[in-house]
Amino acid sequence: MTSNGRDPSALSDRFRPQPWQRSVVFLASMMSVGLIGCASRDVYRAAELPANLQAPHIENAKTLELSKLATVAYNEDLIDIDDVLELHILVGLNPKDNPPVMQPRVNKAGTVSIISVGEVSVQGLDLQTAGSVIATACIERGIYRAPQVTVKMSKKATNQVMVVGAVQRQGPYNLPRGCSNLFAALMAAGTLADDAGTVIEVRNPPGSTTRSPDHIASNLGLGTIDLSGHSTSPPTASKSEVSNYRVDLVSATKQGASEHSYQLQDGAIVMVERRDPEPIHVGGLVHKPGSIKYPMGTGINLLSAINEAGGVSNQGANKVFIIRKVDGQPQPINILANIRKAKRNPADNLALKPGDQISIEQTPGTVLIDTIHLIRFAIGTSLTPLL
Repeated sequence: MTSNGRDPSALSDRFRPQPWQRSVVFLASMMSVGLIGCASRDVYRAAELPANLQAPHIENAKTLELSKLATVAYNEDLIDIDDVLELHILVGLNPKDNPPVMQPRVNKAGTVSIISVGEVSVQGLDLQTAGSVIATACIERGIYRAPQVTVKMSKKATNQVMVVGAVQRQGPYNLPRGCSNLFAALMAAGTLADDAGTVIEVRNPPGSTTRSPDHIASNLGLGTIDLSGHSTSPPTASKSEVSNYRVDLVSATKQGASEHSYQLQDGAIVMVERRDPEPIHVGGLVHKPGSIKYPMGTGINLLSAINEAGGVSNQGANKVFIIRKVDGQPQPINILANIRKAKRNPADNLALKPGDQISIEQTPGTVLIDTIHLIRFAIGTSLTPLL
């Protein structure tokens, strides 16, 4: 017995490694050897990734200046087809001598039919000019000698347009016919939603005489977006095949709109692309493995994704694999990244693509750290009865 009454052999037995502890050390050693012996195959390095394999920038439609789609200022006083006018003709001081107030509708030919006077062309005129034209017609046709004609707008013609897809408020909207265009439709629907894409499809009713879009338009059946420059020739009525077209908002907002760009006819349907990008998956040595929503417009890089997953769960974690799907390739590619390099060099802090799978890998260093923690825990557990 020792002076403190304990048997030294018994005390040494308590510190002698237990069989399960020897197994832990042996297993850790074997894993280290195995990891050292592993060789990566067909792997791209993050800083050397070819341009065609890098993540493309996904434009945020909500950051685009949609006001550039607006056409020239709209004048509500300009008369158009299907407008209803209020017509006052004064020919004498006695009210009985004056013809009754009339409310003619502008017909498809752009004229109004006036009792005793006949047809008078008024389309495209402002209200004051229209009054002068009608008064002149009355005199030239021998109806009245010196009439005073006042024209008011009783009801503006409208086009009903249906807006669907990624907008704040889907539904039908009545737009003034002279201002029935894509920008007005989007504003009526409360502008774009957060998940809006940058492609809009417009379907005008069959047989409509919509004017050909000046920019970024194509037949829907082609499935592509043709970039066409701004037209300098006078706009003409389109053929039936261009009554349906597609608009790329990125290009369209850069080029702006002309007077007859992106017109919508009565009964047109505007369909705004809705985007739902695949999430990014983060696994391996992180505190919160799982999926991360891909941020539209801003994108996300490797270090940000790891932070979103709660950071690394092992101080030695450094090796990262990114598995990425590539359009047109049957098999995904593997990208090797390095956390410490990514902190020093932006080229190593890889921009991520929707659907990327990130794995923070085990290495001999991380296994060693886990083993040390495990041994410390085991020793602490063994010493607990002595305390």
